[in-house]
Amino acid sequence: MPPWTDQLRFAFQPVVNLATGSVAALETLARPEDSDVDVLSCARRCPDLDAELAALAVRSAAQQETLLPLHVNVFAETVAERPGLTSLGKAVHEAGRRPWEITLDLVGPFTRVRHRPLLDAVAELRDEGYRICADGVGDGDLPLRLLGALAPDIVKLDASLCARLDSDPGRQAAVAAMRQLCERMGGLLAIEGVETERQYAAVREAGVQLAQGHLFAPPSRRAAADVYLPAAHPPPASGRGAPYRPPSGPPVAQFLQPAALLPMSVSAGAVRSHLTGFPEVSGVLLVDSDGVPVRAIDRDRFLLSLSGRYGHALYADRPALRLADRPRTVGADATAWQVLDVIADGDRDRTGDDVAVVDERGRCMGVVHLADILRGLAESRVEEAARLNPLTRLPGSDAVNAEVDRRIAEGREFALSWLDVDGFKQVNDGAGFAAGDELIRSVGRALAEVAEDEPAARVGHIGGDDFLVLADPDGLEPFAGALLDVSWSAGEMPVTLSLATVVCPPGSVIGHGAAAAALAPLKKAAKALPGASWVLGRPGTERTEVRRGAAERVPGPAAAPAGCPGAGAPDGAGEPAGQEGARARG
Repeated sequence: MPPWTDQLRFAFQPVVNLATGSVAALETLARPEDSDVDVLSCARRCPDLDAELAALAVRSAAQQETLLPLHVNVFAETVAERPGLTSLGKAVHEAGRRPWEITLDLVGPFTRVRHRPLLDAVAELRDEGYRICADGVGDGDLPLRLLGALAPDIVKLDASLCARLDSDPGRQAAVAAMRQLCERMGGLLAIEGVETERQYAAVREAGVQLAQGHLFAPPSRRAAADVYLPAAHPPPASGRGAPYRPPSGPPVAQFLQPAALLPMSVSAGAVRSHLTGFPEVSGVLLVDSDGVPVRAIDRDRFLLSLSGRYGHALYADRPALRLADRPRTVGADATAWQVLDVIADGDRDRTGDDVAVVDERGRCMGVVHLADILRGLAESRVEEAARLNPLTRLPGSDAVNAEVDRRIAEGREFALSWLDVDGFKQVNDGAGFAAGDELIRSVGRALAEVAEDEPAARVGHIGGDDFLVLADPDGLEPFAGALLDVSWSAGEMPVTLSLATVVCPPGSVIGHGAAAAALAPLKKAAKALPGASWVLGRPGTERTEVRRGAAERVPGPAAAPAGCPGAGAPDGAGEPAGQEGARARG
């Protein structure tokens, strides 16, 4: 080792969970006493030195007496050439840490790194329990295909993306896209360089979950668990709406807090000393040698048992297991709603206990607190309600468009439909706006009822008499049956509906805008047919299929209406669109 490493010191910067406002981890940063020494350049040229620096970072953190997980920087080339990182593993063991408390921040350059050895080494480190973070994304040379193969637990965006994020649409789009990528890979999105409250608002709006920067706390020689957060969330600087939220509810990883882990053999007295020494800890998990939670200790109930008459004498020197409960656990891919299900199914006197979050091997990754879950769900409900149409209580086009983009990214075939009322202005003029509003509510209810039975379907109300339906191609008939094969009216005035559908195979469109553009001429074609109508087509072709409408009444192949060359009648042509006995709605 070079002699200057004896004078090497480390600074610690908090990694802040933006959903809870708490410190999720500490990143260790090398700071040599000799300013003439370029630590990173030396470590980049020497994998052995880089691995030893990572080990020194863990040992330095051990002197801080912090329970927080650690982020340790290591060059990607070091991991590829020294897959075991023996010196790091030894330091983790000697510090009383466990690998799953350590996140390895892989730092570029990646240009000269052999991908296969790197991926094999990362898999080996994951088997040991280490978490993986791709660092400096957005201003480095990490190929997207390698990023996808790594599937890191955390993607950390470079500070350069945070600068002007509140005013640069390009950076906003890039960060939002990385959030979607992280969600698909099952990871979290982090960003560095948050310096102002406007940047804080911008990163929250873009869906970032973890953040670092001088706004919260600068790097310091002492590990800080307290950080600054704005007293109230500033309004989004770009005016682009609410933060991104997954449609199935907030992921539990968004609320992850560090867990206090102790071995199963620990005595009650040692647990008591731990709890009194760290008053911010709400409970302790007793884990086996693999880090799997075996028992859970709630702070209040535990200390109450020891403080009672003879409590200390009875329990202090005995195993803490005697005062512990079975742990409540959820997987890392769970949502906040699933956490509530776990809590609801448990004992009522344990409602406030922490819930452990475990990986696919059952190892503890951290805990979530009930208060954080409830606050997050309340916020998501308020934001969701703000996006609902006040007349039908259906989401607007943004929710459907986001799901369209998701299915395009997943390479899934989908069918996007546009539904509206024929001659709605005449309906309002003839029956009155109150009857028109009731008709729109009824159509919205019919759409919602069908969607409840079609898990792959999403429905939205664009506004006025326009609705969107997103479904699998084989899931369209239930909607057509409920909306086109029944009689509708507004007051005493009979009404018909038109449905236009574009079926998009994988690769046929690049985004929801292209799908909407392909749908527009189909809507025009459907409106050209008298009565209830349904026209279906595909992007890039003028051929259409008339599934409901006047063309169905023509025996044999139906002639295409104007603007719809090649249209033909499906099986069952010749039956009237409005079936006998259909119930009236409206």
